[in-house]
Amino acid sequence: MTDSASAAPHDSETPPGFHSGVVAVLGRPNVGKSTLINRILGQKVAAVSPKPQTTRRRQLGIYTASNAQILFVDTPGLHAPQHKLGEYMVKAAESAFHDVDVILIVLDVSEPPETADRHLADTVARLRGETPVVLALNKADLSPDVHVRAARVEEHSALIPHEVAYTVSATEGTAVDVLLADLVSRLPEGPLYFPEDQLSEVNMRVIAAEIIREKVMVHTEQEVPHSVAVEIDSYRERSDSLTYISATIYVERDSQKGIVIGKGGERIKKIGSDARTDLGEMLGTTVYLELNVKVLKNWRSDERQMARFGYKPGKED
Repeated sequence: MTDSASAAPHDSETPPGFHSGVVAVLGRPNVGKSTLINRILGQKVAAVSPKPQTTRRRQLGIYTASNAQILFVDTPGLHAPQHKLGEYMVKAAESAFHDVDVILIVLDVSEPPETADRHLADTVARLRGETPVVLALNKADLSPDVHVRAARVEEHSALIPHEVAYTVSATEGTAVDVLLADLVSRLPEGPLYFPEDQLSEVNMRVIAAEIIREKVMVHTEQEVPHSVAVEIDSYRERSDSLTYISATIYVERDSQKGIVIGKGGERIKKIGSDARTDLGEMLGTTVYLELNVKVLKNWRSDERQMARFGYKPGKED
């Protein structure tokens, strides 16, 4: 079992026939891994955007039902790294193969297989060992032509040896319940590792930072998203109905700072508004969110600065 999932069993009595275990969720960038996990959990715990490489660290999503608890390890997309942050992300993704019960591979069948899909297939073949592999053939709803859809499903299914494949839509929820039931059936009998109402092992400061970063990625131009880091400066529950959050958005160049802020501050206002909405829904309170933007040159190539933002080389082993 992974380090993040190696908590002692929860104290409450485990029902007979209860199943629990770890499912590693892998795929190339932007195939819908985080969207699928959020759909299964019924609440956002992982950042989602149309930009590749939105997920930067391994993150645990905890699904609990009457008969099972699944610890989903959401990983950064496997890709060819171009800086130290990229190396960290690939290492985090590859380490997710270790000591898991099921490997869930998410593939985007709205497009033909890409070079990155073939790289993923080679990585799975190299690292899977005897671990069962289940395919989630995602975004099928984006291919309206039934013949094109069938051809792409077949092409993707042929890439990776697997036990079973499901054609799903993480966005619409199509066939996600069938996929979930299959995953439960493959887990060993085991205890409840986390309380029934817990959805993630990370605290709300981390989730808040990820949601803000997601909104920056959604609203900024191509050169900005992957240069962004977010640090929560203050997180205070001022009452049962009000949460105060202050955060700093870091970019690598002065030009990127201007893009994030936008003309007359319009873009940063939109980023803040969207982040407040998501955080308010998650927390069940009104959220007062204060955002600042600063330049931290070349932070993605500086291991000390990466560690400051939680991307610690060796931490995911």
